[in-house]
Amino acid sequence: MKQTFFALSVAVATVFASCGGSAVKTEEGQTAAAADSAAKTYKLDAAASSVEWVAKKVTGQHNGTLALKGGELNVKGGQVAAGSFNMDMTSIKVLDLTDATMNGKLTGHLNSPDFFDTQKNPESSFEIVSVEAIAGAAAGAPNYTVKGNLTIKGIKKAITFPATITVADTEVKANAEFDIDRTEWDIKYGSGKFFQDLGDKMINDNFTVKFAIVAKA
Repeated sequence: MKQTFFALSVAVATVFASCGGSAVKTEEGQTAAAADSAAKTYKLDAAASSVEWVAKKVTGQHNGTLALKGGELNVKGGQVAAGSFNMDMTSIKVLDLTDATMNGKLTGHLNSPDFFDTQKNPESSFEIVSVEAIAGAAAGAPNYTVKGNLTIKGIKKAITFPATITVADTEVKANAEFDIDRTEWDIKYGSGKFFQDLGDKMINDNFTVKFAIVAKA
């Protein structure tokens, strides 16, 4: 009976850990869009921009933030055509744990080689490959499809996702939310694809990233 219960628990854990939104498709890193000399440059406003993350596991989830560093967007013909920005991986914060000891333990683990190995890889980056308008996009819905190279732990992968982008004379705002498969960037800790008999220690391979980018002329 106990063995049956354990087997059922592991099966449920596996299903739970694998559920959630589908991760965006990844490809080999591609050539980034070159900034046109005729394009208008908007510099990243790091204080007004944000990166949020949500990671799920069998027993719950955690969420937090990352700080953005330098970056810019290039606009030509009223549309974003190129650009890039950097993320300070050493700034990773956990927001859902209020106990200082538990928070510090998880934050330290995320900085370790099990996850982002921030001592060796203090920065991640995103660079635009292409931006295409979505025909007939409804008001408030994503109006562009963005392809870009996301580099984490020195591994560059091209991803494609929908984004909501608004361009004004003095400011560009870009917002996007999507899931990525962390194992594509060699973050395998607690992954059911690579380790067996994890039970309730299993962590979902997919995690959610939410960008809110503000750049100013």
